[in-house]
Amino acid sequence: MNRAQEHSIDRRQFLQTSAAATAVASSASLIGGEAPAQEARANQAKPVLTTRKLGKTGVEVTLLNHGTVGEPAGLARLLRTSYREGVRYYDTAEGYRNSEKVIGDWLAAEPEVRKTIFLATKSHVGTPSAMLKVLDRRLELLKTDTIDLLFFHGLNTAQTDWPKSKELKEAAEALKKTGKVKLVGFSTHDAKIAEQIQNAAEGGFIDVIMLKYSPWLDKDSPLNRALDACHAKGIGLVSMKQLAGQTEFTADHVPSIKAKGLTPAQGLLQAIWTDERFSSSCVTLRNTEQCVENADAVRRFEPLKQAEIDELRDAVLASNPTMCPGCDGRCSLAAGTKAKLGDLTRFYTYYDSHGMRTVARESYAELTEEDRGWRGADLAAAREACHHKVDFSRILPEVDRLLS
Repeated sequence: MNRAQEHSIDRRQFLQTSAAATAVASSASLIGGEAPAQEARANQAKPVLTTRKLGKTGVEVTLLNHGTVGEPAGLARLLRTSYREGVRYYDTAEGYRNSEKVIGDWLAAEPEVRKTIFLATKSHVGTPSAMLKVLDRRLELLKTDTIDLLFFHGLNTAQTDWPKSKELKEAAEALKKTGKVKLVGFSTHDAKIAEQIQNAAEGGFIDVIMLKYSPWLDKDSPLNRALDACHAKGIGLVSMKQLAGQTEFTADHVPSIKAKGLTPAQGLLQAIWTDERFSSSCVTLRNTEQCVENADAVRRFEPLKQAEIDELRDAVLASNPTMCPGCDGRCSLAAGTKAKLGDLTRFYTYYDSHGMRTVARESYAELTEEDRGWRGADLAAAREACHHKVDFSRILPEVDRLLS
């Protein structure tokens, strides 16, 4: 039995009672039968999950944010499941295949839901002003008059100065003046992430940033200092990619987390929430079990001690993670290559861990030959420099084989 199978069993055992009750109730509904009273209660809405203020916006958002990347099968059902579990923050994007439309259909079918959720979407654009041209299409698909948060999606290295530029400031102001967008931000997992976030603190007009994040980030790192600067300015911070490629181990590897009855995924989320700079974590919820498990992590959240976070870190590093959520490009620099090693392993994780094969191949195809050209790089040096000690020499040949 491999580690992934062990982990899957560990999660199923932990959630056996609650997940089984929910599954039975759902099955009874699908076949047209009337669920018994006990099953019906399991299917009833639970209290709204714990919230935090999103920076200086004053908006309260749930600690758990339902990410919809990859358009998992049954997304319509999962949206309703996470809502029933108490999630009230939903994240989508133009590039997430059909998920904007699925969310729009949900809101059209249950219009009362729109008044109770915080809705974010994203678009890749070549210039800041281009976002105005795609706004109405976002609204049309989402079947809503307003978007709570609109992200400039996935800033790249060439766009590093955008968060303090006159052009993006003017675009953000114009978007808000339409009355169709309440808040404007950007998402990033670029190698220049620290500079982009520091620029946002200096620019002073960005409302929210969504970024990949590791709860054991070096305190003196440029990224951590940039996060401090943004937090001090009241910019809302949302984490992502905190579980991707990180949880292929069982709770037995983390005794302090096991003692609390938590799964590794729940422990990692609670480690993120222990950092009060972050208002929410965007997690791709791909099945009912994950909806229940991650919502339960919020309900049972208590800040972790540093020793518990350190134990989680050691377990992650020992489990051969496939991507590094703290990647700042140091791997490529150490390897003496211009190839985007962090992006290559991230796309591999999409393919291998999340079943997002089309997304992985499309993302890989968007890279230039130089971005993909890892051969000849010092991969041992890259692994040594990596925050999460990713085994590039094992993964990159698989990237070429599976994604090209």
